[in-house]
Amino acid sequence: MNMPAPAANGAPPRAVIADDERLMREQLRARLAEVWPELEVVAEARNGIEALALVEQHHPDLVFLDIRMPGMTGVEAARGIAQLPTGDETVDGWDGCEVVFITAYDQYAIEAFEQGVVDYVLKPAERERLALTAERLKKRLATRGTADAPASAPIQQLLHKLSAQLNPAAAPGYLQWIQASVGSSIQMIPVADVLFFISDEKYTRVQTAQLEALIRKPIKELVDELDPTQFWQIHRSTLVNVNAVAGVARDFRGRQIVSVTGHPEKLEVSRSYAGLFKGM
Repeated sequence: MNMPAPAANGAPPRAVIADDERLMREQLRARLAEVWPELEVVAEARNGIEALALVEQHHPDLVFLDIRMPGMTGVEAARGIAQLPTGDETVDGWDGCEVVFITAYDQYAIEAFEQGVVDYVLKPAERERLALTAERLKKRLATRGTADAPASAPIQQLLHKLSAQLNPAAAPGYLQWIQASVGSSIQMIPVADVLFFISDEKYTRVQTAQLEALIRKPIKELVDELDPTQFWQIHRSTLVNVNAVAGVARDFRGRQIVSVTGHPEKLEVSRSYAGLFKGM
């Protein structure tokens, strides 16, 4: 007998459904009620813009996103959701949500889905397949932020792949140079030399082994412009060069702390990204 997977605070898990087709939303809601009766669908969205706003408003545990929606696609909405404040930055300590993509196109069910970065549901949602998805999601919710959380690659890698599949002609090349302010001068910094990026409200710090510089581009834009296999987002305000990671330890509060080769600063990993370093 399968046990319910409560949210982190002991309450029933909560979800937002986003699909531009009303009948598909209704069908998915009905199927979810069959295979996961304790799941509470708190809101429904007709497009990615509404989905992003509703996730920010309700702080659900799960979001079901149709990949193709007008105005803002499910992939674009997922990128925005990944940048929402989490943990100590929110009143309720929200740790972000698990993403499930809804698609009528089997070619989008790429290997990364099966690796557990996110899950997917093919339209129309079949009861048996949705039941498997529900079981996987229950396990992820039950272990989220713990040492038992499954290892996964950064979600940015999957989103970049999906973006390229959805619109291959518009797939951009990755940044190779950063134009940044160093004191009163402007310097061109090779991206490969950057150890990490850290943002505050106005600026993003660009840190190399030799210098510290500033740019006005926020992390949420850099995530889309940097190679996701080279730079991992470990916090809403932090990107780290994977090649510069010297080690990962836990502090007295149990948080993961990244040590960087060539610099003494320690970088905190938010709970939403704790699975990145599983097994490292």
